[in-house]
Amino acid sequence: MHKLISELRRLYLLNDQRYDDESLGWHLSGETTLSVDLANAAGMTRALVIDFHKTPNEQHWTRLCEVANALQTELGLPAPAVSVSGGTSYGLWLSLASPIPTEQARAFLALLHMAYFKDEQIDLNRTAVELPPCLHHATGLWGAFINPGMGASFADELGLEMQPPIAAQTAFLEGLQSIGDAEFAKALNLLQQKQAAAPAPAPAAAPRAATAIPPTEGLLLKDATLEDIIAHLHAMNIEPTFRHLLKG
Repeated sequence: MHKLISELRRLYLLNDQRYDDESLGWHLSGETTLSVDLANAAGMTRALVIDFHKTPNEQHWTRLCEVANALQTELGLPAPAVSVSGGTSYGLWLSLASPIPTEQARAFLALLHMAYFKDEQIDLNRTAVELPPCLHHATGLWGAFINPGMGASFADELGLEMQPPIAAQTAFLEGLQSIGDAEFAKALNLLQQKQAAAPAPAPAAAPRAATAIPPTEGLLLKDATLEDIIAHLHAMNIEPTFRHLLKG
């Protein structure tokens, strides 16, 4: 548990005393569920979270894939973490190496929103989150960080039926890197240029059909077969149920 808390602090939490290890331990073990504020009283933050809410046609997963890959291929940022909420959404988690004003974070998210997922609802003012892994008390499912290649398997039910292994959650975070100051400045500049060059809005078109993201080596996300998913879970000593995949 201590190692997982250390990774969460390394990536997302500010260096303050609001959330001690004991409180975070209760949260991560499901004894309670905290609403963790990623911004402090001085108006600084070092984590950005983008929610993709469940849609009937599973477009939420396709859209997350598009945005996650654009963050890396177009903006040159490190891979974000991917989570399921235990409720109704996926999440992309961006870590900043240095704290920035929340107003700057909101401006960055607003530019991302306009560039890549403007038809998705987003709350630019939200800073309080339920930090994975955690128990979603309304559904009884667990929110958790997930292997990005397995994300499509959660499209119908966005949570885990059992508490995720602490070691696996830690492993998902250990390989992630924070966005450096120069990387953030460059990405912000690219988004501002993209916004300035955007053409005038065209008449509304019919909604796009959900399409699969082709596997691309080196990017965050790629398709995984059911056999790949089961093998990966077995390697982490998890016995999968996948009951939602087996509906006729």
